[in-house]
Amino acid sequence: MRIRLAALTAIAAVSALVAGCGSEPSSDPGRSPSASSLAQPSTTPAPPKTIPLDDESVPLAERVTQAMATVASGSPGTEDVREAALFEQTAARDLARSPEAETGDVLGALGRADRAQLEADIAAARELMVMTDAQPKLPDWKIVTPPRPDQLRRLYRKAQQETGTPWEYLAAVHLVETRMGRIRGTSTAGAQGPMQFLPSTFAQYGAGGDINDPGDAIMAAGRMLANNGAPGDMSGALWSYNHSDRYVAAVSAYAEQMRREPAAYDLYWHWQVLYRHQDGTMMLPEGYPDEKPVRIAD
Repeated sequence: MRIRLAALTAIAAVSALVAGCGSEPSSDPGRSPSASSLAQPSTTPAPPKTIPLDDESVPLAERVTQAMATVASGSPGTEDVREAALFEQTAARDLARSPEAETGDVLGALGRADRAQLEADIAAARELMVMTDAQPKLPDWKIVTPPRPDQLRRLYRKAQQETGTPWEYLAAVHLVETRMGRIRGTSTAGAQGPMQFLPSTFAQYGAGGDINDPGDAIMAAGRMLANNGAPGDMSGALWSYNHSDRYVAAVSAYAEQMRREPAAYDLYWHWQVLYRHQDGTMMLPEGYPDEKPVRIAD
């Protein structure tokens, strides 16, 4: 299975769009070495060879491994981490559509941790793809920069402390509903805010807060899930949020992966907004609709 060239172009495009927005400055490559470093041979091991993610001559499993290592070792929001996370996201989406044997070959070539991550993401993608049809028009949304991952984690943990709902499930709902706050818009059913509440439901669980405020919305989600079975019956609690077995399965896959592997949270925070349009899958970059969508697949 080949990651499509258009998807790799999208990776470059999103990096260009957000370069300089929260990125850490890199060390100066033109800096002259000190005299002592010239005089003494280095005892530091050479860094591992970096595999270009767009090099389709390299097996996909090796590039996924490279992407996951970059996310695990990088700083949130930096260009290389954004590129790597989007690569893994599009790889999971494409593998979810691929024949089982082809997907199995890729998974079988991965290490245990990377295989578990990609398996969870493929499983969730398969569920969510069935839930959404390709649309004739692009959405009337705004795509914004989400709160930083450490800020959101504090909000999730606060909601867990007060309601008992596991924070990983709150993060997973947030991921599926609005890509952790990237999407600002009202659903066709009238749901609003970062956790996509109907106003009537938020009035019940929001404690007088703001439906569009991340902290208020996450806390309301924690209350609603707890009122419907969390933490003892997470499937039942999630069903109350969205009456779909596929939704429950997808959110659970992401949440349980975050419980097994904390680094998964940082990966998911970097995922972008992919939208199924009749002309192909579009990535809606931060700044949309002022920034044009990027077509990444047929």
